[in-house]
Order: sequence, then structure tokens, then C-alpha cells
Amino acid sequence: MIEIEQAEAQLSELDLLASMFPGENELIVNDQLALAELKDCVEKKTMEGRSSKVYFTINMHLDVSQEAMVMFSLACILPFQYPEVLPEITVRSVLLSRSQQTQLNTDLTTYLQKNCCGDVCILNATEWVREHASGYISRDVPCSPPTGSTVQSVDLIFTRLWIYSHHIYNKCKRKNILEWTKELSLSGFSMPGKPGVVCVEGPQSACEEFWSRLRKLNWKRILIRHREDVTFDSTGDEMEKLKKFSTFEEKVFSVNGARGNHMDFGELYQFLNAKGCGNVFQMLFGVEGQ
Repeated sequence: MIEIEQAEAQLSELDLLASMFPGENELIVNDQLALAELKDCVEKKTMEGRSSKVYFTINMHLDVSQEAMVMFSLACILPFQYPEVLPEITVRSVLLSRSQQTQLNTDLTTYLQKNCCGDVCILNATEWVREHASGYISRDVPCSPPTGSTVQSVDLIFTRLWIYSHHIYNKCKRKNILEWTKELSLSGFSMPGKPGVVCVEGPQSACEEFWSRLRKLNWKRILIRHREDVTFDSTGDEMEKLKKFSTFEEKVFSVNGARGNHMDFGELYQFLNAKGCGNVFQMLFGVEGQ
């Protein structure tokens, strides 16, 4: 299968997935730029200009017990050569311990290697998870806490989203960002101007809820440039240790440009460096910070 045929297969599968998971937050394209590049390549019949892998998340609510439905998330990255090579799929759920999640993902990969090499397989993966996920929750159950203790170990996911926008001027949008991050107990910062940047960090569910609200607003262009997901143990203070920011704030740096709407990138880079995330500057803007 030549490269353009691989790209066409990826786009066709994404269209199918969109019809299979039409609900709000069921299918989330995490990198809109990569999708736009894929569509452009298919339309122009050339792979020139394609630089990013398509990255999306499928959220499924599964009936794994008689008490409640539980959400399982499949984070999917499609290599340029997919479906000739397997996709990168990571399944997560708050009910899975580290060992359970590792075993589930290992078994899913084994299944795909045996049955789906050379074919599109995301739907196969979702069906496999539907059929087998409940079996992993009952495996390797952590030992009961000591007598008298009410603490129970549960693995959770800490997420940090780096969001890039063509511009952020609108006062209502800026107010929404501040209010929503406060409501969802997220830390990070927003930088208004052209371009605009928003970084949010906290529990995965809260970050995805924020992104769901934000992208529904009217934007010329907005996308997640970079995403970080870390599994942690809720019995300690791991969440606080993972945070780069103590609160959420709007950061306004020195402005320049004819309209006075461009923030000083040097100050932004220094700010990011001070927070221990200067490497993200190149991911956001495509150039080295200085």
C-alpha cells in the first residue's frame, strides 16, 4: 500500500469512527492540525506538508458491573504507515490499577498483532475492549488497607494540555477560561493576544471537560499542540508533585507589533523555563526559545 493509499485509509476510518461515536466527547481529535494535514494530503494526492501523526481519543462507557457504567478511554496515534503498521493505542480507566492497565494494553496489542496487521483496526480494538475490559478490573486486586484505615489506592490520570489558538482577544472568552478553570480546579495559565496559549493541568476528566467547552466557542483556529498524561496513585500527594503551576492565571507579557497585540515571546520562554517546561516552546511555535 503506497503512502497516499495509507492516508486515504486513515481518513476513511476516521469518518467511520465519527459515525460510530457521534456523542459529545465520544470521539475527540486531540490534534486538529494533524487531521487538517491528513485531509489536505488526501485532497492533493501528495504527502508533502504532512508533519504530524493523527492523534485522537475514543471514550466509551462500559457496563462492567451491576452498579454503574465506567468510562474507558482509548488514546490512539496513527503512524504515517498505518494500516501497514499497527496504531499506538493506550487504554485507560480510573478503575484500572497500573498492573491491570499494563496487562490489558499488552493483551490488546497481542490481539491486534495476530488479527489485524495490514488492516484498519481501531473498531476492532474498541470491540475487543468492550468484550474484555471487565475481566481486568477483577484481576490483581490491591490488598485491603490496614485495619482502621479508610485510604484506598486508586490509580488516576494527571493530564496537562498545551492549547494553541490563532488569537485570544475576546473578553468573554478570557473570562470563560478563568471561570472554567476555577470551577474545574485546574492550574496553569492563559496568554491572550496573537497567537494565544492556554495550558491547563489536573485530573484527566477535568482537563477534557475544559477542552470540550473551550473548543465549542467560535475560534478562527484552536488545537491541542501537546498533551501529557501521567498515571499516579491517589493515596499520596502525587498530583501536587506533578503540577508545574500552583494556580491558574492569565499572563500578560510585554506587547509589541503594529497593533500592540503580540506578546513578547522572550518573556514567555523565560516564564516557561522557570516552570520547568521550556521545551514546550518549540512544540507550540515550531522554533527554539531564547
